[in-house]
Amino acid sequence: MAPLLAGIRVTIHHMTSIRTAVSRRAVLRGLTSAASMLALGGCANLVATGASFEASDLSVNPALLVATTRKPVNGARAKPWFGPERAAAMTIARAQLTPPDESRFSLASVGLADWRIDAIEPMPRVGDLFALVTSGRDVLIYVHGFNQTFETAALDAARLSDGIKFRGETMAFSWPSKANLLDYGYDRESAMWSRDALERVLDGLMGSPAVGRIHIVAHSIGTMLALEALRQLYARHGEAAAERIGSVVFASPDIDMDVFSSSVERIGPLAAKITVITAANDRALAMSRWIAGGITRVGAAEKAQLERLGLRVIDASQQGWGIINHDLFLSNAEIRQVIRSAVDGRLVTQAPQNLTR
Repeated sequence: MAPLLAGIRVTIHHMTSIRTAVSRRAVLRGLTSAASMLALGGCANLVATGASFEASDLSVNPALLVATTRKPVNGARAKPWFGPERAAAMTIARAQLTPPDESRFSLASVGLADWRIDAIEPMPRVGDLFALVTSGRDVLIYVHGFNQTFETAALDAARLSDGIKFRGETMAFSWPSKANLLDYGYDRESAMWSRDALERVLDGLMGSPAVGRIHIVAHSIGTMLALEALRQLYARHGEAAAERIGSVVFASPDIDMDVFSSSVERIGPLAAKITVITAANDRALAMSRWIAGGITRVGAAEKAQLERLGLRVIDASQQGWGIINHDLFLSNAEIRQVIRSAVDGRLVTQAPQNLTR
């Protein structure tokens, strides 16, 4: 027990220093980009198998769709835009962003510049959100995890979309988080409280003739929220839901293994859409397991156990070199390629260093 508690103290100390003026994730990308190009063969293999890595749509038109169950702060006219409290109604908005300067000698090239939010434009009705989607375009929805402000969640959605060079509309679904390591319980309950709102968003996208396929990337506790929304969606629409959902990626899922298994069994063909990214050395999930009384979290479960549920599983244990290893889907180039492959509909069944079509 003593080593685990010591590890938790190290984790807490590290995670509380994350929110600085310069994004830690941006720094990680700057430090690892050269190493990824030289030392890892998976990226080159992926390019050779037909993926297109031209500029993301978000970098060309930096407007992020937003759906949030957080309470607005001062009408969402300035930072922090939305706070940690639960709102009486879901807010639909568009966030105007500024991407980092990607020129060769820019600060972004060494991880010292990042995306930023310039303005939030709330919309009066949920239906207005779907009118913004250009006919036939896919939509990527990012559902954040524990300990996130609205701004960090929205910018992570932008980093994810840009990192995988997504061609389509990108949306951040942000639920109320206290953004505090000591408020794990509040965050967990807030995520579950938001499942009806996420289902409403998915239902609206499915009903819009302008929307192509719907892709979901959820992280940490956000995977529990996304899974429950999908379960409700399947109960309502059945096979039609599976036809419109393109891919579902659960990165470092912070879900009880028994609860997860039960839910997966109730979403029919949607289960075959799921790719789970795990890591045995994920220290944040180790802490979550301790809080949960020793119950295994899905993101740290054995690969074979998850594959028996009919899921695609990528073990990223060999990809993480940091202290936490909980956000590899953003900080690691190989894991971003896994997500890109899932969105492209290409089957990935092996570890990132051995990617196959």
